[in-house]
Amino acid sequence: MTAERVRVRRAPERGRYARSDIHEVLDAAMVVHIAFVEDGQPYCIPFLHARVRNALYIHGSTGSRTLRLLGDGAPACATITILDGLVLARSVFEHSANYRSVTLLGRFTRVPAGERGAALEAFTDRLVPGRWSEVRAPSPKELAKTSVLAMAIDEASVKMRTGPPSDGDSPDATDDVWAGILPMTIRLGTPEPAPELPHGLPLPQSVRNLCAATSDHHGGER
Repeated sequence: MTAERVRVRRAPERGRYARSDIHEVLDAAMVVHIAFVEDGQPYCIPFLHARVRNALYIHGSTGSRTLRLLGDGAPACATITILDGLVLARSVFEHSANYRSVTLLGRFTRVPAGERGAALEAFTDRLVPGRWSEVRAPSPKELAKTSVLAMAIDEASVKMRTGPPSDGDSPDATDDVWAGILPMTIRLGTPEPAPELPHGLPLPQSVRNLCAATSDHHGGER
């Protein structure tokens, strides 16, 4: 995997380049920011995303100027950041954060019309496993209005920080000031039904499974 342009230079010991590390961060996040330049003006747009094998997928309306530009092969930078915790030190200077961040460089290509349905199925079940089989599939007209783009995950790196404050062996460590980590996570709240749903309609299995998985991940709390 080529990584020279995305090699971590500041705190290089935090850099990771293995494909498995990159995939892990992509799979743990749901939002990617895509940066590109049009007519000399930089733009950065957030998208829901999914990883399918070794490609990053995004989708949207065929009428989207951004998707048209990216689909035409404009150079792009995709970034994802997961904030895992606030790191509180004894001094302001040493405060930090634990995080995992991916930088991916490349160009998007359009997923062919004949593969668009399968791509959307993979995208849907990546975000909410099992949801595709519970709802109506896209009609040919809807598929024609949807653009799906893919970027090969070839030139990418991960930068991450883990662990406690770095001032544990400094003179500040003798101060009576609390220091440590405030872990941060994202979890699902209580499902809110659409107002027009029939009363008593049960939650679909996909939602129950996702809520249960999130609850288990956070020690059973809801």
